[in-house]
Amino acid sequence: MYGFDYEFVTYKWPHWLHKQTDKQRVIWAYKILFLDVLFSLDVPRMIFVDSDQVVRTDLAELYNMDMKGAPLAYTPFCDNNKEMEPYRFWKQGFWEGHLQGKPYHISALYLIDLVRFRQLGAGDHYRVVYDNLSKDPNSLANLDQDLPNYAQHTIPIHSLPQEWLWCESWCGDETKPKARTIDLCNNPKTKEPKLQAARRIVAEWPGLDQEQADFTAQVDAKFKAQEAAFAADNEDEADPAAAAAAAAADETADATAGGAAGDFAATDHSEL
Repeated sequence: MYGFDYEFVTYKWPHWLHKQTDKQRVIWAYKILFLDVLFSLDVPRMIFVDSDQVVRTDLAELYNMDMKGAPLAYTPFCDNNKEMEPYRFWKQGFWEGHLQGKPYHISALYLIDLVRFRQLGAGDHYRVVYDNLSKDPNSLANLDQDLPNYAQHTIPIHSLPQEWLWCESWCGDETKPKARTIDLCNNPKTKEPKLQAARRIVAEWPGLDQEQADFTAQVDAKFKAQEAAFAADNEDEADPAAAAAAAAADETADATAGGAAGDFAATDHSEL
């Protein structure tokens, strides 16, 4: 229906690299730490899109974008929703000093130039920085996001135009009409559940939700039909000799049981 191919990849966590035990943090780690080794050399670029994001544009434009020599492209967090100012952690404390005027980017959507990424040894650099910082439980709270932002003085980030990622929490309603993607990012102030936010924020959500439900039902029905056909084929292809032997054994068992019952009845009758 949608005309795309997919493949699964796996990569064993290096024994020398500080391990994560929380499932969410493991996912975040794989999202940024192993980009240079997860994908084959014939994949020049890769786009990551969060699963809670609605795309309203052709991502080919993003894929072919001039990244100005940087290996990664992210969208900076919005600044225009002023009521969220107290929650902009990157404009205070450690992050304000470390960034030195550079933007703090959101990791819900990003483009990777894997060729440039490997040329710069970005994967090795990220793993070394991660290994040093992650041993402190107070570091890398948002691992997949904090790591590239922390390391951007060495591994540069190309900042995407703001319309590539709109999030109500940080951006407000004024810039929403220009949004190319809508990210259902968490709101630290209201903590509104994401599905509730999706119904309120994304006008096309009911149609998208129904489309995925219909498609899921189609896939489930297809798999059930395949399973039924496979089971029927297995029954038809059963070993004839084994089936005959089983049938003969059943007949013998039935005859033996019948004979024993007759003997028992005859014995009882003779004793009356």
